[in-house]
Amino acid sequence: MITLAGIIGSGKSTMSEILSKELGSQAFFEPVDDNPVLPLFYKGNELAAEKRAHGDKDATNPYTYLLQTFFVNRRFRMIKDAKKDANNILDRSIYEDALFMKMNTDMGNATSVEYSTYQELLQNMLDELTYATKVDSKDLMIFIHVSYDTMIKRIKKRGRDYEQIETDPTLPSYYKKLLEYYENWLDWYKNWDKASELIIIDGDKYDFVDSMQDRNYLLDKIENKLVSLGHITEDQAKKLKQNRYSEK
Repeated sequence: MITLAGIIGSGKSTMSEILSKELGSQAFFEPVDDNPVLPLFYKGNELAAEKRAHGDKDATNPYTYLLQTFFVNRRFRMIKDAKKDANNILDRSIYEDALFMKMNTDMGNATSVEYSTYQELLQNMLDELTYATKVDSKDLMIFIHVSYDTMIKRIKKRGRDYEQIETDPTLPSYYKKLLEYYENWLDWYKNWDKASELIIIDGDKYDFVDSMQDRNYLLDKIENKLVSLGHITEDQAKKLKQNRYSEK
């Protein structure tokens, strides 16, 4: 399995589409358009901020636990489906779901009881996935690293109203805090004894959306890693490269 990771607006979904087309595999995308909780969550952030401003220091976002449970439940199903065939792709890691729950708890948007319940649920899911996995080869994690400016630029480009900093004045500080959590998360993941190899893409430097040169460079890098992991053969990688570079 190949998993994309990175902050909102980093290009995970776009790279998932590119890779699935390149490898002839299936991409599994984070539920957004069919997520009835996400707009409520953003509204809940505003309501909680208003309550705190009026002296309610313990005000939480009532939709945080619901949103994170929605995400982790969908992710669990997608992981099980993705593992049915080789080189299927997820556009977000289940470990990032835990990052969001931790951050929102630290921010006061969820209670300690909600957080501990979530962690117990997540661990049960991870134990089940570990038990069900029968292969010895490692998965691949691809982390797309971007700055705040690049993130905001891409958020504006895709145009979801509830994600825009012009729509919600609390979002700039939220996004900047999220970047800090992602930096800490990446440091943790690099040193964690895990079942996945890690590739880090500089999303500020490489424009894999509009530059075919950058896209080909990154695909070469990813496919070389897949060869080393035994997920594709050298001949397959060579053929993929030839097909890409022969396209006009």
